[in-house]
Amino acid sequence: MTRNPYGYELRVVLTAIQYFTRLPVPGWVGHSERQLNDASRYFPLVGILVGLVTGVVFLLTAKLLPHALAVLLAMLGGILLTGAFHEDGLADACDGFGAGGGKARILEVMKDSRHGTYGVLGLAFALLIKFAALSSVPAGQFLALAVAAHAFSRLMAVSVIATQRYVRDDGSARARAAAQSIGPLGFACAALFGLAPLAWLGMAGVACAASALALRFAVAGYFYRRVGGYTGDYLGAVQQVTELGCYLVFVAWIGHG
Repeated sequence: MTRNPYGYELRVVLTAIQYFTRLPVPGWVGHSERQLNDASRYFPLVGILVGLVTGVVFLLTAKLLPHALAVLLAMLGGILLTGAFHEDGLADACDGFGAGGGKARILEVMKDSRHGTYGVLGLAFALLIKFAALSSVPAGQFLALAVAAHAFSRLMAVSVIATQRYVRDDGSARARAAAQSIGPLGFACAALFGLAPLAWLGMAGVACAASALALRFAVAGYFYRRVGGYTGDYLGAVQQVTELGCYLVFVAWIGHG
């Protein structure tokens, strides 16, 4: 029997949604290491979904509440949708690299589900910076920025998968099956979903992408020098840092435009 390629791609898309959000998917989607690996090409598509939900929550609540409260609720909506997946990775990465030591020590600390001082401070400042930046975004541009930042930052995480190797070898990390490799066609698919929403922002989108790309190389370069590759937590940190970069540059752009 010939397998339906479109049916398989639909399962891969739903696998990406299932893995990176708390949304339920039909049982026929199934589960396999191959599907998880192939799902990496749809990470930016999941970012579009998260950005849309975040933006819609803002637009709905901004009609009834002050701007700042609408921003907080929008951020909460995104966190609830993803289960704080990437935020947890950022906190773990801050703990691991903040603790110091060699590769083995860093990986051991990041594997611990408990968060220490560096993780708490890193996540707290990231959320505060995100709130302050988004509070400065005009209501009419919030949705476009949210979609673009969430999609492009996930493309930056996918770019790490494409250029570095996974360094854990104990099979214990949740991200292992989903973060193994991505081929040229898969990366092109991810790039399409990651880049397209930037068009909504015009030249500000170009500036956001440039800043996120610079941050990606800075963070990825530092992590590579320390551990020689990536982990799931490291990918979460890249996503969070580059998302923040998009917000900060966008606010600076409109402030001086």
